Amino acid sequence: MSAITRRRALGAAASAAAGLAAGRALTTPVPAQAAAPVPARPAHHPVGHDGPAPFDEVYQGRRIQGRPVRGGGHHEDHGGYAVTVDGAELHVMRNADATWISVVNHYEPFADPRAVARAAVRDLNGARLVPLELG
Repeated sequence: MSAITRRRALGAAASAAAGLAAGRALTTPVPAQAAAPVPARPAHHPVGHDGPAPFDEVYQGRRIQGRPVRGGGHHEDHGGYAVTVDGAELHVMRNADATWISVVNHYEPFADPRAVARAAVRDLNGARLVPLELG
């Protein structure tokens, strides 16, 4: 005699409910997320320019300079901008999301090359910047 037990009935009901819930989750449309807002242009980035404005300042006793560059080379491939710390080149690169990184702060993005240069000076902690040989 094949009698269904209460345990088997509850197990079958729970399995059916779980199956229905999973099926519904897979077929329910997910609302499209709004496109990410475009960040506002920083104040130092005037409309009509391709990149951040040049800068030349002394930060924590170190002279940092930055300027847009044209004419090819690795600068053009990495954002078209050159940054130096006490005359030594700090290799910077512009990311796809318009943030900037350097060889000193490779995993910490910044809003602009000036912020990257300042962070590099802090992280160098007085050490000399060794030029990066690209080749």
